[in-house]
Amino acid sequence: MKMQHNGTVTLRLTFHTLALAVLVLTIAGCSGSKVTTKSSQELPRYQIRTIALLPFTTLETPQVRDVIDHSFSAPPEVRRSDMAMSVPLNTELPIRQTATVPTGAGEIVTQLLWSRLKTRQGITVLSPGEAAIMLDSLAAKQSTGQSLAVTVAKQLKTDASLIGQVLVYQERVGGRFGASPAATVGFEAKVIAADGHVLWEGNYYERQRPMNEDVMGFIQRRGMFVTAEELASYGVERMLQEFPFGTGGEQ
Repeated sequence: MKMQHNGTVTLRLTFHTLALAVLVLTIAGCSGSKVTTKSSQELPRYQIRTIALLPFTTLETPQVRDVIDHSFSAPPEVRRSDMAMSVPLNTELPIRQTATVPTGAGEIVTQLLWSRLKTRQGITVLSPGEAAIMLDSLAAKQSTGQSLAVTVAKQLKTDASLIGQVLVYQERVGGRFGASPAATVGFEAKVIAADGHVLWEGNYYERQRPMNEDVMGFIQRRGMFVTAEELASYGVERMLQEFPFGTGGEQ
């Protein structure tokens, strides 16, 4: 009888454990993907051994922040990008303020990427400082975006360039155990081959949410509200897990 009782208890514990696991996975799925990536079908044709990391730019168009729930409406540039699937579009609330992306946000995300990419195995990534020197010399040529990435790759004799833009960067208001609003970060990145072909794209967007809205995110951050830079660091790490060039350097 005792053995049967123990077996019943074990069975119940196993059932409850499985039920909890299913619940967590279900809630995590409902929270949505924070990172999305896409590789070109032409990628296998390319041998990318060297990449120039260009300093990330920042979105100049002011974001619309809703005062009532402290969330952000996506600016038109974001809606036209791949981030349109991730960024919440809040356009109905009447009370609003505008907020711009801090100019230093681009440098923060760039350095977070560089700190991980410079030790990545199987590929050589040129520092953003090297790319910046080249960018200064090309300023008069009026190159922008992907065409600028191609020009830099050719000038520095790399196989490709990594470019990106910070679209949202809002610091938390409050501390680790209570923030309103919480930090919000969004950025996108692209790897452009020297011939102009887009080989890979990655997007990250997250407004940190409370436990009842994002269980896994809350657990990952040990139940605390993080800073915008900490949120950006998480985005960089997750994005590089799906980076198809080189291996292992981001760990």
